[in-house]
Amino acid sequence: MIDFLYQYGMFLAKVATLVVAILIVVAGIAATAMRNRHRVSRDGDLRVRHLNDDFEDLRDSITDQVLPAEERKAEAKKKRKEEKAKAKQRKKAGAETKSKPRLFVMDFDGDIQASDVERLRREITAVLEVATGDDEVLLRLESPGGLVHSYGLAASQLRRLRGRGLKLTVAVDRVAASGGYMMACIGDRILSAPFAVIGSIGVVAQIPNFHRLLKKHDVDVELMTAGEYKRTLTMLGENTAKGREKFQEELEETHQLFKSFVREHRRSLDIDKVATGEHWFGTQARELGLVDDLMTSDEYLQGRKDHVEIYELSWEYKRKLSEKLGFSLESAAQRLIDRFWHRGSQRQLY
Repeated sequence: MIDFLYQYGMFLAKVATLVVAILIVVAGIAATAMRNRHRVSRDGDLRVRHLNDDFEDLRDSITDQVLPAEERKAEAKKKRKEEKAKAKQRKKAGAETKSKPRLFVMDFDGDIQASDVERLRREITAVLEVATGDDEVLLRLESPGGLVHSYGLAASQLRRLRGRGLKLTVAVDRVAASGGYMMACIGDRILSAPFAVIGSIGVVAQIPNFHRLLKKHDVDVELMTAGEYKRTLTMLGENTAKGREKFQEELEETHQLFKSFVREHRRSLDIDKVATGEHWFGTQARELGLVDDLMTSDEYLQGRKDHVEIYELSWEYKRKLSEKLGFSLESAAQRLIDRFWHRGSQRQLY
């Protein structure tokens, strides 16, 4: 009996070893194929969702649950009739019936570096390949702002849409401040939720200085530059009054550029009144002219669904497993940094 169990155990071990070996070979072949395909393919894919279908699915779901049987039958009959009418309309669209205009929906979730601009530029390029003058773009924007040059690039991407004559609507459900508002002001129309945070047309910079600490411990820092203002303020060296004055001058110049940019796109604004670095809630922002209407993005889409074909665009990058794990850790760290940064901003705001 013991000999039988021993022989049986050895048999199972051999089978398990063979299976593992086969899996390793298959995984290696698959990984090689994926690497080769990655070299010749794009680095991502554009995902497109027809949101009109989503609205219909939601309506059908709630109808099935809340309507009495007779009303459900009547609703189903009505829907079949509408679908036949739509099918006829689509069949005739090529020659007789003008198809509905399209509303392309994009999202921008901004961090300090405006990292989402890489996705945005791809999505805008895709839209510009197919859009006509009757089409519209809705940008669901959320950003507390960040680096000037990064948000300048993001705003420039949106100007590509305006440059081609497309209507751009920007919806702010939670926050569009500083660089976020720099992007929002490009829109033909800005929508804001009543308690969304809007504004912060200002520039801020801060830098720690450890010179006195180093001096206390007899540590010298040598900073060599060519050009009088190559470095104005430093973290380790001794800052001078002249350097601080020059740094402040550069901040003022940047602020003036920011104000001019907003004024160019929102001509009705009293720019000196709103470009103080202050934040406002949506209701206050509308009174000041920073936004046009109080409305959430959901409300806007639901109001437009019967008049346009709505397509949600999302560029999805292809990543290997190792990249996905690294990206997850990086995203977690970035969210932690942003959370503390947001809290600091809110303490100043509120």
